[in-house]
Amino acid sequence: MIDSTHKTDAQLQQDVLHELHWDSRIDETDVGVTVHGGIVTLTGTVASFAKKLAAQDAAHRVLGVLDVANDLEVRPPGSGAPSDTEIAAAVRNALLWDTRVPHTKIHSTVAHGVVTLEGVVDYTSQREDAAAAIRNLAGVRGVTNALVVFQPQVAPYALRAAIQAALERQVQREAQRIQLDVVDGKVTVTGAVRSRAEHDAVIGAAWGTRGVETVIDQLHVDPSAG
Repeated sequence: MIDSTHKTDAQLQQDVLHELHWDSRIDETDVGVTVHGGIVTLTGTVASFAKKLAAQDAAHRVLGVLDVANDLEVRPPGSGAPSDTEIAAAVRNALLWDTRVPHTKIHSTVAHGVVTLEGVVDYTSQREDAAAAIRNLAGVRGVTNALVVFQPQVAPYALRAAIQAALERQVQREAQRIQLDVVDGKVTVTGAVRSRAEHDAVIGAAWGTRGVETVIDQLHVDPSAG
C-alpha cells in the first residue's frame, strides 16, 4: 500500500484524474489537473457550478492532496442561458420549496450568474442547505454564501452532549469510534467510519447542532473499521 504522505505530484495527478473519471457527475475531459507540492489546480470549462464543486470535491477526496485551487470556469451550454432575473426567480422558488431552508429569512442578489445569499438563520445546517438548494440551478455560475448564523452561547459540555446524542440517534455503532473536541463552538471530529455515507451523517450531526459555529472534519473512511 502506498503511503499517501509520500506520493509524488505525478502520482497525485493520476489519482485525481482517476477520481474525476470515477465521479459520474463530471466529464473528466473538461478538467485539467496540475499538482505542485501537493496542491492541486483545476482548470478548464464546465457547464454548471454544481460540476465545478463536484470536481473540487473529487480532488479533495484523494489521499495526499493538501489543497485545491479551483480555477474552473462555469460556462452554461448554448446561447439561451437564463438571465439574472430568471435565475433570481428560480433561486426564490428553490428556497421556497426546500423545507430545510427558512426562505423568509433569506434574500438573494444575482449578478452575471453569481448568486449572493444574505440574511440571518438559526442553524449552520440551514446556511449550508440554502446554498445546496441553488447550486444545480441552470445559469448559476457561482454562489457567495453570506448568510449569518445566529449562535446562542452554549456551554461546551452541553454542546458535546447534544452532538453525542445526535450521533447515537443517527449512526449508532459509529458513534463509539468518534471523538469530539469542543472549544467555543468549534467542533473537531476525529475517528474512523466505514463509508462516505457514514462520514456525511456524522458531519451532518455536528453541523445540525445549535451552537456549532465551525466543524473541523478529521474523519477518515476505513471500510474495515469495526
